[in-house]
Amino acid sequence: MDIQHVNLKLHLRHSGTVDLEPLIPIFHDWVREQSCEETLVDVADYRHVPAGPGILLVGHEADFSLDWSDDRLGVRYNRKARVEGENHERFRQALRAALTACRKLEEDGRLDGMLGFESRAFELGVNDRLLAPNTPETYASLRPEIAFFCDELFGRNNYSVTHQGDPRRRFSVLVETPRSIDRSGLLKRLSP
Repeated sequence: MDIQHVNLKLHLRHSGTVDLEPLIPIFHDWVREQSCEETLVDVADYRHVPAGPGILLVGHEADFSLDWSDDRLGVRYNRKARVEGENHERFRQALRAALTACRKLEEDGRLDGMLGFESRAFELGVNDRLLAPNTPETYASLRPEIAFFCDELFGRNNYSVTHQGDPRRRFSVLVETPRSIDRSGLLKRLSP
């Protein structure tokens, strides 16, 4: 299966309500400065949509959002343009982009430490329901490549993968590790 539309979400550690308003000027700065590997185009405010995309940073190759989908706040990276290589390389690219966005948000002084990201888990998915319907068959087909990707990141047997099999939703798995992920070290290992 040639996966192109990789979707990855890093969850936010938070309690209570988080005001997403400060992200709007920050994301506008990212567009103006073109501060990501992807070409950034615009910012859209979807905070009015329950369990929706929150604040969306629209890009040519990919979109970023701080979203509330599944009632969990997090940074979502959604790849739209083709990436060469094998599926595990596409997973690596998506994780690198999402981790980079999280680091930029955590280091932005305007947020005053408001955002802290979960360091033991992430959601990995495919935003293509035709190619990768959320079925046990799709999971069985992708499981070896997901395992290869996770073995490379965390070492064999140092993680768990749970298929989130609701057929009404796009294909996704939750990857969890027993220890906190060293995001800086992981970013260095993911660099091209």
